[in-house]
Amino acid sequence: MADDLSAVARFLYEAGTLKHTRRTGWWMAGVNDPESVAEHSWRTSLIASVIAKLEGADPARAAFLAVWHDTQETRTGDVNHLGKKYAPAGDPQAVTADQTAGMPDVLASAIRELVAEYEAKDSPEAVCARDADKLECMLQGIEYKAQGYANAQRWIDNSRARIATETGQRLADELLSQGPLDWLRNALGEKA
Repeated sequence: MADDLSAVARFLYEAGTLKHTRRTGWWMAGVNDPESVAEHSWRTSLIASVIAKLEGADPARAAFLAVWHDTQETRTGDVNHLGKKYAPAGDPQAVTADQTAGMPDVLASAIRELVAEYEAKDSPEAVCARDADKLECMLQGIEYKAQGYANAQRWIDNSRARIATETGQRLADELLSQGPLDWLRNALGEKA
């Protein structure tokens, strides 16, 4: 008999709420309609695979860690750094245990292990995924600043300062040296 997938189906609906969950820290920078947690997680996963490949770590594993890194926010919401001072966010591993309850054990244990690895910060892939999280925030800040949100500079500076890998630091410097539309100018053969 096949495993019951009802808990998995419920979680997939639950995960969809991240498409509507806004990254609340950006409101303090004046951004009226900030990116969603899902949007952030997608680009974080992409960046994690890039950093990991260049760092000699497993890019698929790093992306896998990154895609799951904020899934707990379906239940806790996105608590920004100031909010955590007053109402600490739920323990990611405890939230994940609740989210995966009733799932086939092979799946539930894999998800729990991913979240534990990310939180422990001790594998090369977890370090790359965590750097990707910071780099994505920095990159989003650069884009918001280019849209006129001058207060995004705080997020750019704070995120840049927390990047650990050599590749992440080099990539951050490169991103800071370019503008958000330089890729388009390059693709069109225009000179900057």
